[in-house]
Amino acid sequence: MNDNDIKRISRLTAILIQLQTKRVITSTALAEKFGVSVRTIYRDIRILEQAGVPIYISNGKGYSLVEGYRIPPVMFTENEANALITIEQVVLKNSDSSLVRAYSDAISKIKAVLLYATKDKVELLANRIAISPAIPNMATSDSLTLIQNALTSFKILNITYLSGHKDEKTDRNIEPFALYYTLKESWALIAYCHLREDYRMFRLDRIMEIKLLELSFKPHEITLASYLKNKEKEFNTPDT
Repeated sequence: MNDNDIKRISRLTAILIQLQTKRVITSTALAEKFGVSVRTIYRDIRILEQAGVPIYISNGKGYSLVEGYRIPPVMFTENEANALITIEQVVLKNSDSSLVRAYSDAISKIKAVLLYATKDKVELLANRIAISPAIPNMATSDSLTLIQNALTSFKILNITYLSGHKDEKTDRNIEPFALYYTLKESWALIAYCHLREDYRMFRLDRIMEIKLLELSFKPHEITLASYLKNKEKEFNTPDT
């Protein structure tokens, strides 16, 4: 096997990963990512199809995997595994306990597919990383994963929110738009508030109750970049 064959096999594997992680990806995007021509990507896709991978053109926009097709677990390199283990120590200090649980569960699944040699090294590294005790280890919210699911499913949330100005509780229906991590190391939710009829930023540690409603909303037309640009001076201002 020559170098070109090795490069092609590596590229085919990487293309499979891209197809698994993205709903639709174009031949142009793949060509740019791997530094090859679009014609080469066409040949690679044909090779994958001949190998039995069910790929189809999605609405003429790009390539997708057939719904329900699963690729065997990906083998992580030692550097990739080390990066995930390092981030795990930081996540354990996160202010939202639901995120900590979800990440810990994900890391456990990742560790299960590591090669034995890599597992030993990862365990050693995990025991050699420490986070300063000056950083508080206290969860102040437990709703981040619920909010993430509502955000990606375009579902309305009902919340009981404690205002930072008057310590006043209000009941609101909101449309989750984006998540923001503040300077105070806590999460905030940017959402369209039906009560205020405008976008507001809600600190997760001030959400007293939260419920996912079976009500959908249309995707917001604004982008996060445009919102942040317009609100630069208000990031640390609590909602009212």
